[in-house]
Amino acid sequence: MSSLFHNPSIFCNPTRTHGCKLHVLTMVSMPSKTHGTITSPGCSDERTARIRVNFLDKIKAIPFNDTNGILSLMEKDASNWTLSAFNGLLMALLTADEADLAMELFSNASGLGLSPNGWTFSIIIRCLCKKNDLDEAQRVLHHMMENGYNPNVITFTILIDSLCKRGKLGYAFRVLELMGGIGCKPNVQTYNCLLKGLCYIGKVEQAHEMLMNMEKESIKPDIYSYTAIMDGFCKVGRSDEAMGLLNQALVMGLQPNVVIFNTLFTGYNKEGRPQHGFKVLKLMKDKSCSPDSISYSTLMSGLLKWGKTRAALKVYKEMMGVGFEVEGKMLSSLLRGLCMKSWEEKDLVQDAYQVFDKMRKRDSIIDHSSYGFMIRTLCMVRKMEEAVYHLKEMIGMGYIPRTITFNNVIQGLCIEGKIHEALVVLVTMYENGKIPSRTSYDMLVKEFNRQGLLLGACNVYGAALKQGVVPHRIPLRLNSHSY
Repeated sequence: MSSLFHNPSIFCNPTRTHGCKLHVLTMVSMPSKTHGTITSPGCSDERTARIRVNFLDKIKAIPFNDTNGILSLMEKDASNWTLSAFNGLLMALLTADEADLAMELFSNASGLGLSPNGWTFSIIIRCLCKKNDLDEAQRVLHHMMENGYNPNVITFTILIDSLCKRGKLGYAFRVLELMGGIGCKPNVQTYNCLLKGLCYIGKVEQAHEMLMNMEKESIKPDIYSYTAIMDGFCKVGRSDEAMGLLNQALVMGLQPNVVIFNTLFTGYNKEGRPQHGFKVLKLMKDKSCSPDSISYSTLMSGLLKWGKTRAALKVYKEMMGVGFEVEGKMLSSLLRGLCMKSWEEKDLVQDAYQVFDKMRKRDSIIDHSSYGFMIRTLCMVRKMEEAVYHLKEMIGMGYIPRTITFNNVIQGLCIEGKIHEALVVLVTMYENGKIPSRTSYDMLVKEFNRQGLLLGACNVYGAALKQGVVPHRIPLRLNSHSY
């Protein structure tokens, strides 16, 4: 955007159209005219209130997106517009996220016979920050100060916050110096913006030093000040130091919120120490800060990532006990972890199946791999009826099981001597476009041989050869060696 102050005239007539949420015009509040330092809007007087009502009545007849119509209407009523009413309209548009239209109306102010005052410029700075035109916002700031209008701490803080969010810390500190130059004292929100900005670009030590020096400036840090530094420490693998800051905040009598604890959960997860999250969870409860769904999910996610399956199961049960739902991907990760763990620790099979059953009862679709893990687990504990049922269910949902999943079922059925059911599974593989592997045929030939069913063994062996697969196992009569 070209500078508002680089044109021959400050104001120009806009030609671009923009949608306007006209219903928000009822939110217009009228600022008082001030000189020197800009203050917040005051109450409207009778005249500005009447202008607003009349304007709202007329604007209802204009199509919703007709910006030029709105401008024309304002120009027709130019003699009735006060600067206070105009500023109130700009502020309402800004509040309704209509910064573009506010800027267009601002550029039309000369057509209404209005000259901007300090409050007008403050609103425009906010609009430019929302539009991410920070160079222009700084130019407007300097222009208004050169014309004798000093922004208030809110306007300064909004600009500093926008600069910090985009990593422009050098410019942010220059604005801070401007504040000091006119005797505008920064507040805790101003410092919090700078703290977050410093941590955003990795300057955690500098941010920590600023936090420690805030009280020297007679500014008491709040919980958000500590949260900013804690987040910075956690992101660079210094979660223990973040915990130390939390303890310091508690000594100062500050009440931690759920965000500050969730930051610690994330930090310990990143460092591969998710079980430290249980200490955080306990402290959270001790300080009467109820964990939310994100708290539990973050803790459980870290535990699963680092293979702490039983601990994750504990968190899951507590989460369900307090009424929180676990999202689908997290359930899939928990199920996978439980299944793999249960192959050695059989007592987890029931827990795995309960998680799986909960997934089935939800509207969300169970993914391909979750079925595969559960079917394999059921086969390993010889729950073949359930394994076969879920194999059919999986196919019914449109999934084609992997060869290893089919083989798990075939093997389980063969171990139980259910050779004909196993043969049906082999046929199902054909029907679903899967070519059985050598292992698939070997298991069937072996079991047919064990049961003395030579014809069945020969049929399976012949079917394998037709598919170009040569089994290791052969029908018993063709081999004198025992099996």
